[in-house]
Amino acid sequence: MSTEYSFFLGCIMPNRYPAIESTTRFVLDKLGIEIKEMEKAGCCPAPGVFRSFNKPDWMVAAARNIAIAESNGADLLTVCNGCFGTLFEVNHALKHDDELKKQVNARLKEIGYHVEASGEVKHIAQVLGFDIGPYEIRDYIKREVDLRGVIHYGCHFLRPFTLKQIDDPEDPTILEDYFTDGLGIELIDYRRKHACCGAGGGVRAGHIEASMDMLYEKMSAVQEVPAQALLDICPFCHLQFDGGQQTLNKNRGTNFNIPILHISQVTAFAMGLDEVGMKYQATAPDFRLEGRAL
Repeated sequence: MSTEYSFFLGCIMPNRYPAIESTTRFVLDKLGIEIKEMEKAGCCPAPGVFRSFNKPDWMVAAARNIAIAESNGADLLTVCNGCFGTLFEVNHALKHDDELKKQVNARLKEIGYHVEASGEVKHIAQVLGFDIGPYEIRDYIKREVDLRGVIHYGCHFLRPFTLKQIDDPEDPTILEDYFTDGLGIELIDYRRKHACCGAGGGVRAGHIEASMDMLYEKMSAVQEVPAQALLDICPFCHLQFDGGQQTLNKNRGTNFNIPILHISQVTAFAMGLDEVGMKYQATAPDFRLEGRAL
């Protein structure tokens, strides 16, 4: 396991959910992992939109971010599924296609960058769930999380499996093992567990009604269980679940009010940090985000 990473922030986390960033930094520090800042990093850019319209520019923009990580001499780490999807796939393509890398570097040279694709791109859930693992993480845990929750993997963490091969995308266990055996959380299965949240692929931006239809089905399944909170690993999914509940309640008369927690927030809390963007009552566990997206 790497002991240092170039930390790719992405767009949603630092702008909408700074608690995810601060808790990720806390967790990595407790694990003894050094963070190297990525100066002048840009948007990943998003796989569902940019790639569909202009794949060459999408690859060059992603390669520039990879080059910045390489200049730090450390593998790249992100906390977002979409960022992970783009940066992993472009890094993989450059590793295995010398002609493509030559073409990309010709473009990068014009703006003063060069990429080798010599390092790795990793997701925080991969680092916590596999590199550290549910049993080693217990060495750092100060308190178990008394929570009955459900989990959401998202679309880009495990897929495409032919490239990533992190876990079986149809029947994964990485998050179940980590949250249950590592943090002591009771997880509940629910229908539509592996369904898309409705945010990615440009759906939320271009087809809001379809996006809300998908979210409605997902949140209805969570509410049926019922669960005290939904645990995710992606700030964009987080935005959809968090703010989207308010949109549904306002426009469709639903009464969704399910707290949404990122893996870094829950891990930091278990490690002893109280200020993680949620409130905890020891006598009656109740997790609520302190600030919801508008």
